[in-house]
Amino acid sequence: MAFTAADVKNLREMTGVGMMDCKKALTASDGNMDKAVEFLREKGLAASAKKAGRVAAEGMAYAAVIDGVGVVVEVNAETDFVGKNEKFVDFVKGVAATVAANKPADLEALMACKYNGTDLTVEQQQQEMVLVIGENIKVRRFAIFTEGVSVPYIHAGGKIGVLVNLKVEGDIDATAVGKDVAMQIAALNPRFWDKSQVSQDVLDEEKKIMMVQMENDPKMANKPEQVREKIVMGKMNKFYSENCLLQQEFVRGDVFTGSVEQYIADAAKKLGGKITFVDAIRFEKGEGIEKKQENFAEEIAKMVKG
Repeated sequence: MAFTAADVKNLREMTGVGMMDCKKALTASDGNMDKAVEFLREKGLAASAKKAGRVAAEGMAYAAVIDGVGVVVEVNAETDFVGKNEKFVDFVKGVAATVAANKPADLEALMACKYNGTDLTVEQQQQEMVLVIGENIKVRRFAIFTEGVSVPYIHAGGKIGVLVNLKVEGDIDATAVGKDVAMQIAALNPRFWDKSQVSQDVLDEEKKIMMVQMENDPKMANKPEQVREKIVMGKMNKFYSENCLLQQEFVRGDVFTGSVEQYIADAAKKLGGKITFVDAIRFEKGEGIEKKQENFAEEIAKMVKG
């Protein structure tokens, strides 16, 4: 019996097993789905089938520089307890090392890479971790910087991972500067890195809101439009200072007073070189899946009641 790519996909969704193993199972079972599932169970690969459908919203965000490559990854687990497990942490670090070594184009490519120091793919190693730890484990996302100077920062044991990328001119060590900027990003989570990144649509929306607020304010409503426009422009500067990293007030007042971009310039001057902020990545574990976390809590509550 022949089988299609859709059959492989369906078997993967049913069992949580990797694509290649699903293909092997269907080949060995002559395309029979039930026999393919049985084949995978006999091989011990489908033991994680039920776990694969459970919500993984805890885990760890991890950032590092490995052989000059800046890497930040997020790997999820079901509970915070497992997120601190030594084997889980080692797995996350191995994923980061695999990313640095292979520089995959996307998550699918990463899962097909040989996991660092083994003959297994990342997907197969992930399945091994599910079997060993007993929870759904999922590599969720990653990002890399291959050029410039990257500086990693991990907040609260993996709650947030930040990777800052800098252009450094002169024989200087920009690590401390990068870490300070990364800590700022972790703490304040700015919407933009620089005010030049704020789109016209965002600016128009902010101005519209501010104008409506003044129209509804008895003290402002009767002021000439030109005056209100000037006030709006002043408020836009405040918008930049609240939402754009480089225009934000540098949080470490014990080190420097001024904006982040002024801090970077001042620190570089003292070091005898030049530092330019290029880019950054901020991963927060479980980001965007809080609702699913609540659903998972509901599932646990039902199990307890049952």
